[in-house]
Amino acid sequence: MNIYLAGPDVFLPNAAEIGRQKVALCKRYGAHGFFPLDNAIDINAGDASRQIFHGNEAMMNHCDIIIANLTPFRGPSADAGTVFELGYMAGHGKLCFGYCNDPTLYLDRVRRMTEVTDRDGHLVDADGLTVENFGLADNLMMIHALDLYGAPMIVPREASNDLWQDLTSFEACLKLAASY
Repeated sequence: MNIYLAGPDVFLPNAAEIGRQKVALCKRYGAHGFFPLDNAIDINAGDASRQIFHGNEAMMNHCDIIIANLTPFRGPSADAGTVFELGYMAGHGKLCFGYCNDPTLYLDRVRRMTEVTDRDGHLVDADGLTVENFGLADNLMMIHALDLYGAPMIVPREASNDLWQDLTSFEACLKLAASY
């Protein structure tokens, strides 16, 4: 079982350590974890971003499963790169698991960032743009990709004291993956 470990974890100050912890947990469940920072990339090369893309794409192609950290990143929703990776894996018919360490519903996270009002029965933000309100933890496309290609998103009952270091929900995804 090869698992691609997607998420904004790569941007954390201790990204390499989090990656090692996730890979070690995978090993405990009889799986091989592949963390994006494990790619050998020359970060100073003129084409570093393309190298990262192709390295991650090769890892995803090699893996059977994705576990995506969908904890909101720099906004009310999941990291855009992670969402792409989830869609890539779902589009290739691979097993998809995801977790979010913030149990707050998407609508409420949007409300933290902007005024949300009711306009003719539709919720809109301060710019007048419709705010998705299906009572879900994030955008419906992510939620249902997980439902259809793996398992419902793992969300704790209460927010962790440290959204970025807590691997409890990640490990719950691993347990699900090991049962397939």
